[in-house]
Amino acid sequence: MPESKRSSEVITLAGGCFWCLQPVFQELRGVEKVEVGYSGGQLANPSYEAVCTDTTGHAEAVQVTFDPSVIPLADLLRIFFSVHDPTTLNRQGGDVGTQYRSAIFYNSPEQEKTARQVMAEIFKAGIWGRPIATEVMPLQPFYRAEEYHQDYFRKNPTAGYCRVVIAPKVSKFRKQFAARLKTAAVAPKGT
Repeated sequence: MPESKRSSEVITLAGGCFWCLQPVFQELRGVEKVEVGYSGGQLANPSYEAVCTDTTGHAEAVQVTFDPSVIPLADLLRIFFSVHDPTTLNRQGGDVGTQYRSAIFYNSPEQEKTARQVMAEIFKAGIWGRPIATEVMPLQPFYRAEEYHQDYFRKNPTAGYCRVVIAPKVSKFRKQFAARLKTAAVAPKGT
């Protein structure tokens, strides 16, 4: 009999604007699907407009479906901690409010343990030089964001926010994690 394939896992991550996180995780080998949405709040089926009032308690988040035999959760989380500032409370750069907080919404005790281990590793390494403000909590309902938010960077590469904020972040990510990309980056000659 053929060996059974290991099943996919899902982790939900918040690290500022979900437009910035989705393209990063979509490019990783082993990531099967990335959806943007809202988690961690009290209002059922929130709209983007409601979340932006900073009164619903939701964070802009990405729900990442991945194959842990290709990319282990610990590696996914190390990348997560490298593509946003986990030390700022309720903000990422110019984006301010609880919807921009850093959070890991886990689905199992194993995911919680891994999240806490990676956070301790990142803190001990002194990578950020400040305490980590990332919340670690059980997954609360995840509400998929409106369709116009899905794949925003791919759909709107010339929009101002995409050019000024997202594109540089994605470019830096591609250089730092070239070996992990679905499509291997080719270094220019002479580098």
